[in-house]
Amino acid sequence: MDKIKVEQLTFSYDGEHNAVENVSFQIEAGSYTTIVGHNGSGKSTIAKLLIGLLEKGNGAIYIDQIELTIDSVYDIRNKVGIVFQNPDNQFIGATVADDIAFGLENHQVPTEKMQDIIERYAEKVNMRKYLNSEPTRLSGGQKQRVAIAGVLAMQPEILIFDESTSMLDPQGKAEINALIQEIHQESNITIISITHDIEEVATADHVIVMDRGHVVMDGKPDDILLHEQKLLDLQLDIPFALKFRNALKKQQVEISACTTIDKVVEELCQLRSNK
Repeated sequence: MDKIKVEQLTFSYDGEHNAVENVSFQIEAGSYTTIVGHNGSGKSTIAKLLIGLLEKGNGAIYIDQIELTIDSVYDIRNKVGIVFQNPDNQFIGATVADDIAFGLENHQVPTEKMQDIIERYAEKVNMRKYLNSEPTRLSGGQKQRVAIAGVLAMQPEILIFDESTSMLDPQGKAEINALIQEIHQESNITIISITHDIEEVATADHVIVMDRGHVVMDGKPDDILLHEQKLLDLQLDIPFALKFRNALKKQQVEISACTTIDKVVEELCQLRSNK
């Protein structure tokens, strides 16, 4: 069943040039979808439109078959959590525990229940031992973990990551991507990740590729990532696994179009065992 349905969505910041134009797509409940594109493709604008931070020009957005309007926006926002690019912009509290508690307080969660919730979600993102730490003293990856814990504590039905790994070093990026995968596997939350990280795209259930405000490809990663030249033309990369496969092909070693390095290793081991 569709959790999100977007129909002919159009939006302009200046009234002259459309940042998003006639965009349509569906996202299944419980799925992990990446929306990918180069800078200025409209992907982050889509995220802001989905939670009503921007008001559409034309078209429609449906969450659980309810159209997003001025009257329904606050009910819909209660279903959606968002993690932004810069975690510093989301910190409110003096400590990690205070920060996770902030959203709970706004939703009038009883004080006696709050501590258990804070500890549970801090543990989920492996940040429980930092509950009394100041957020400003944490690494970039740790800050994002705290931001994710704060959002998860609100128990959203939809979780949007808006370029949430773009400011992290490779280790921090890998840790947050692994955490996103863990959340996806262990919950029924519908996850949308706005990203330009092609390695993250390879691990999703569904991929939407945007360019100049339009959806130019929409499908499963294994299908989308086969269009190597088109992705390069869109100023996107291709996963390391595909680059490795191409290098093997030049050495007359044929494997299928694997999109993750784990699949490549699995196929190579299988080839070796068959010899």
